[in-house]
Amino acid sequence: MTSAHRSGSGSGTDEEDTTLPMRFLRRLLLPSDSPTPEGAKRPAGGADAAALKAYMRGRHREMQDRVFQYVVARPELQTPLELAPAAHQELCIRQMSALVQDAGVRPLSLMAADPAQYFAVMESVGWIDISLGIKFGAQYSLWGGSVINLGTNKHKEKYFDKIDNLDYPGCFAMTELHHGSNVQALQTTATFDSVTDEFIIDTPSDGAIKWWIGLAAMHAKFATVFARLILPLQGEGGEPADMGIHAFVVPIRDLETHAVLPGIEINDCGRKIGLNGVDTGALRFSSVRIPRDNLLNRFGDVARDGKYTSSLPTINKRFAATLGELVGGRVALAYSSVVILKTAVTIAVRYALLRQQFGPPKQPEIRLLDYQSHQHKLMPMLASAYAFQFAGAYLIDTYSEMKKTNNDEDLSAHVHVLAAGMKSYITSYTAKSISICRESCGGHGYSAVNRFGSLRNDHDIFQTFEGDNTVLLQQVARDLLKQYEKKFKGGTLSVTWNYLRDSMSSYLSQPNRVTARWEAEDHLRDPNFQLEAFRYRTSRLLHSVAARLQKDMKTLGGFGAWNRCLNHLLILAESHIESIILARFIEVVKSCPDEKTREVLKLVCDLYALDGIWKDIGAYRNLDYVAPNKAKAINKLVDYLSYQVRLMARELIDAFDIPDQAIRAPIGMQSDAYAKYTQYVGL
Repeated sequence: MTSAHRSGSGSGTDEEDTTLPMRFLRRLLLPSDSPTPEGAKRPAGGADAAALKAYMRGRHREMQDRVFQYVVARPELQTPLELAPAAHQELCIRQMSALVQDAGVRPLSLMAADPAQYFAVMESVGWIDISLGIKFGAQYSLWGGSVINLGTNKHKEKYFDKIDNLDYPGCFAMTELHHGSNVQALQTTATFDSVTDEFIIDTPSDGAIKWWIGLAAMHAKFATVFARLILPLQGEGGEPADMGIHAFVVPIRDLETHAVLPGIEINDCGRKIGLNGVDTGALRFSSVRIPRDNLLNRFGDVARDGKYTSSLPTINKRFAATLGELVGGRVALAYSSVVILKTAVTIAVRYALLRQQFGPPKQPEIRLLDYQSHQHKLMPMLASAYAFQFAGAYLIDTYSEMKKTNNDEDLSAHVHVLAAGMKSYITSYTAKSISICRESCGGHGYSAVNRFGSLRNDHDIFQTFEGDNTVLLQQVARDLLKQYEKKFKGGTLSVTWNYLRDSMSSYLSQPNRVTARWEAEDHLRDPNFQLEAFRYRTSRLLHSVAARLQKDMKTLGGFGAWNRCLNHLLILAESHIESIILARFIEVVKSCPDEKTREVLKLVCDLYALDGIWKDIGAYRNLDYVAPNKAKAINKLVDYLSYQVRLMARELIDAFDIPDQAIRAPIGMQSDAYAKYTQYVGL
């Protein structure tokens, strides 16, 4: 260290320099408006906020702004900080009615014409109120989506327009008190009466009460009810035949008076941890009769004489096809979770850029984001938000392609696995990250006006509904094992697992002991190394769990072996999804047309990739994929990349382009963060 550096540090003696690693401290503890620390370079002159924002801006941003600004301009439609559940639920239905019936937004039409535009509208609705976003999803993705995707033309002609314009508010009655994820074990029955040409809907026990049904408690007039289709006298020996789970449109309230219809009991499920703007109810049916035409009969139908027909030969295939058509809900949740993550990270990073605390002796206090520990908390999270945004866009584009092709079984299977995995992975990551963001903002993070409490509580259920995350990861793992088996039987791999098509052998061979020791920065920041590392880990996990299952099945049977390997299987599924996310991020970086923006995104992508490797460095060490010296180099580089991303944190956050009225947290505003703080808390 030069004498000039020593005199500028506020230190008095060389002895102090040896006691404290001042060169390192000065690099980390400089105020953000000080000269760039020694050895640090801002890529290509730094981040161009306008260029980044333009690149991140979705192609439907004008529609998003129109929807959001419509509500912002009407104070009576804005959600107060504190609101009783009943009032919150009424406000959400007024907000939805205003957007649909006054502003002319047609969500179901958007979904049919361009799913990406529908999801863009969902993002802006979530900015207004997450409860409103979930209510929108229940009405259009679930109730509307089930009628359109599981029904036939007669159902579309009868229901589409009235669902679209909110004349027919409805709900999605799948989950029961005793059964959620195990949909095939639902107990509600729909028994065909050939005399009256009707189905009779019954709740046979308390455990079969439809539970956690959004919009059921107050506003829905219809329900898509999932029930066991029973055909009397058509089973063996004249017994009733159970044809498996089917979906039925069941009116639950009078269209004119809104009175609950005979044979139906509706109760509110009570106050929840979050999302109390959604009226979540319980439904019980007692001999409720509906016309035969109310069966959503795309995959199975019952004729007037009671004869059952289907284009699919087995109950299991019909069930899989039915659930496959409902994947849009998982796509929406994965995408919405990214929006919530971006919001939480925006608040935390802007606060960390504003708040000053401690610092070198006799010098101004420094900003929180200049502390290495703070960078370690928030910068990889910021990088993940970018990675997830690109992955979410890829998921929506792939889903949209699937809806256009309609008959591509491989693509449908790919979307099913992709949606299950991304919904699980992203929502779990976001749930943990919100708490870290709250903690990083200290006492101000605990203030309700700064929103971490509501974001955490409203988002928490994302890990559960539309499929429990642990169950969804098992679906991903099961698909990977099927693909693995097909590979070794000479079959064709699906697109989900296509990166093994040409390289399974190399992934399963022993790692190269020379490359395991390479630690140069150029090598570590090479996207080929990063992606190979992610895929190698996944391949080894797949190979080892397949061997374990084969061995354990001999003594424990299929279910017992699966249960014994369950943690291994979950790690495998997460590793696979991480590989897909990184691959997409790398593709986006390569395709970015602006050189400066591309360099910035490359930096963020490097941090995402290397932080992912470092977090699982034990696995790479156990596999001899990374030698000790290389592991140490990765750790150092992650710290340095976090620091470099910190230098551009403001621009990276601003590029999310979330309006201040959507952020709402006083500490997270783009400017004048403290200006109205006292007003927010009523001082």
